[in-house]
Amino acid sequence: MVIRTLSILDVPQANKLSNLAGWNQTKRDWLRILLLEPEGCFCIVMDGCVVATTTAIRYEGRLAWIGMVLTHPDYRRLGFARLLMEHALRWLRAQDIAVVKLDATDDGRPLYASLGFTDDCAVERWIRPPGLSKHPVPVLPCDTEFEMDRAAFGLSRTELLNLLREETCAGSPELGFAICREGALGSYFGPCLATSQSNARHFMDWFCALHPDRQLIWDLFPQHQKAKDLATEFHFLARRSLVRMGLSLQPGVTTPPTNPQAYYAIAGFEYG
Repeated sequence: MVIRTLSILDVPQANKLSNLAGWNQTKRDWLRILLLEPEGCFCIVMDGCVVATTTAIRYEGRLAWIGMVLTHPDYRRLGFARLLMEHALRWLRAQDIAVVKLDATDDGRPLYASLGFTDDCAVERWIRPPGLSKHPVPVLPCDTEFEMDRAAFGLSRTELLNLLREETCAGSPELGFAICREGALGSYFGPCLATSQSNARHFMDWFCALHPDRQLIWDLFPQHQKAKDLATEFHFLARRSLVRMGLSLQPGVTTPPTNPQAYYAIAGFEYG
């Protein structure tokens, strides 16, 4: 068994792990994560094969976001996720990161709690089946510098958002913005920050019309009632519930809190 940094050459094997887990990420998502944080993506290799992964993306050198904690089905219950989490946390401490966060599944939550992570808030995945929209795509501008996200998230994620907008983006200072991207299981909506529910509805019209024949996936904060109401209006159904968790690596040092009420959709479980 070898623990090492994940590389671009490992993407096909890493993508196989996310496919086996039934996750929505694609090879393009893995490449995007490696581009954002080439030193913070780790894997366990057995007999020349990548059998487990964990990624850690840093924002402004203060906050890190853990994601893609995956283990091949044949190697589960061997403690590989714990080994990689401990490895990632040691690396983050060496980088002087103050706070680490993640979105935990039911399976992963006990592990993260044992490492000192505590609950923050709920995050839900809502899904809509294909074939419900057959109308022209609304024309929306894409003119935004993502200042709304910096204010709502608490730290700059400009590099991430500029990479995400390369797929499909709509927005303006007056409307807010929304980004969508293709996934293995369905088209993904998010992040989305809108200046009103009406503007968020415009973004959802745009998203649904772009992908009439695909399953649609939307991750949101359930405490944001207007986002939930909009999801229901567009025939999405809540399918999964995760728990956002956090860990302070430097006692007494915090990062600005995320404002859930600003987000109609998050960027993804791997990004926050």
